[in-house]
Amino acid sequence: MPEPGSSGFGGATALSRTAGGGSVFSSGRYVARRQPAVTAADTRPPALTAAAVQELFDGLPGCAIFLVPLYGADGADGAVEDFRITAASPDALDIGGRRGRELVGLSVLETYPSVLGTALWRGYLDALENGVRYEGEPFAYEEVLAGIPHLSRFAVRATAGQGGLIVSWVRLDSGEREQRRLEVMQRLGNMGWANWDLVRDAITWSEQVYDIFARDPSLGPMPLEELPEHVLDEDLPALGGEVRRLLGDGRAIDHTFRITTPRGEVRHLRIVAEAEADAHGSPVEVHGFFQDLTAVQRTKEQLLERERAALAQQETLTTERALAARLQHALLPLPQQSLCLAGLTVDVAYRPLQQGLNVGGDWYSAIELPDGSALLVVGDVAGHGLDAVATMAQLRFTAKGMAVTGTPLATILARLNTLLWHSADRAYSTATMIMGRYEPSSGILTWVQAGHLPPLLLRDGEARYLPSPRGVLLGATTAPRYDSSAIRLLPGDHLLFFTDGLVEAPGVLLDDGLDHLARTVAELGDGPRPLDAVLEALVDPATRRDDICVLHVSV
Repeated sequence: MPEPGSSGFGGATALSRTAGGGSVFSSGRYVARRQPAVTAADTRPPALTAAAVQELFDGLPGCAIFLVPLYGADGADGAVEDFRITAASPDALDIGGRRGRELVGLSVLETYPSVLGTALWRGYLDALENGVRYEGEPFAYEEVLAGIPHLSRFAVRATAGQGGLIVSWVRLDSGEREQRRLEVMQRLGNMGWANWDLVRDAITWSEQVYDIFARDPSLGPMPLEELPEHVLDEDLPALGGEVRRLLGDGRAIDHTFRITTPRGEVRHLRIVAEAEADAHGSPVEVHGFFQDLTAVQRTKEQLLERERAALAQQETLTTERALAARLQHALLPLPQQSLCLAGLTVDVAYRPLQQGLNVGGDWYSAIELPDGSALLVVGDVAGHGLDAVATMAQLRFTAKGMAVTGTPLATILARLNTLLWHSADRAYSTATMIMGRYEPSSGILTWVQAGHLPPLLLRDGEARYLPSPRGVLLGATTAPRYDSSAIRLLPGDHLLFFTDGLVEAPGVLLDDGLDHLARTVAELGDGPRPLDAVLEALVDPATRRDDICVLHVSV
């Protein structure tokens, strides 16, 4: 006889026990040690052949098997020691998942050892010995799989015949399990089923529908005529039209609407329903479910609000970028041709990144001072946007003003540092800068720097960076020290002032970028339009991530 379990009858490897608390074993070897040896000669054959019995069982519905008794050493005069399955119906299913003829040949106690000593086992013996039908109390069986107990209940019937037992069983808890699954699905999906019997005017709700409508279950399901009292006025026409199509045309509906609960809360609901018609095509019953979509709708509204905010922010940033670009162009006009300053030829290249919504803070200044010297400046303000442009303008015009009055270069940097340190907006209050003053009478270039890359000198076909004097970036400390350095420029020399965007690239170390620039300038620096050639060789518009500002000075 199959031992009842989670889906039919149990396997010998399961850790199990009977619901009555009796001893439980997970292997048929225990029974084998207790029982005398059983041989084929001990089997009392049925009147019909095994093949004939199996042929009969092939036509039976449900779960049914034929058991042949197995006797001990005393033969048929002794006690029944076990039963063997010699035929099974196609739908017979045991707890181990064996089905139909897979059960044939198994013995009860070797396969389902915990049946021994139970009321079911005694019922088998009584039915076989006395020829009475056994139909006892539901047989409860508990198995433990992965440490979790699973209780199953079966109604078992056994009838003697043809020298054996005809055993059939029905699992009693399958409906209960389906009900639990349905309850879990309703809870997880926040939905509940409803049924309308239009003939008897009867409505049935699952418990979850009461929660969805926030209705007291003691009031019973809501009559259809009461539903409009809870639906928002603007949703009533569309809902009414759907209900008319359902009841009039028999068309299934899937519609969303809003209600107000007794607590005044607005909820977003969904109804899915179909009508069952009689022979004349008239609907007699409606089956469907309600689903509470309030949480989903709130999430959609939040996402929509965030999308609107993002679009507004995008528009603001676009406007700001356009304004910053116009301001930058007004403050930092690019010359249409080379500048001639104090005997020097100066070419300017400024290439903004032109990606996203940011405008950088790279800048330059190249002017002739009242004493006939030339002032050459390149700077880079931290950050992007209007604030960076404003800081750039502040530095550019302040530096020019102090240089025109004859202030020493190191002093200019110190005062600019103080200006940035006390800036109201600390987010854009650091910057790098390099500044040089060229005396045409002596050919000497005096220069200072604040955390900036050194200038690159090209002389006699060899490119090298000038040793940097001391100087930290502007706005980094309250008491910085700035030193100056000087070099005599010779006819034919070329000098490059630049921002870090010229030598930085994804995956490239800064030192490698500087070396690449020096080699490129050495190869191209003496050719026609050397600045354009260098930029074309170095700058990849697809990979660069920063603005580029370059002053190319030729003696």
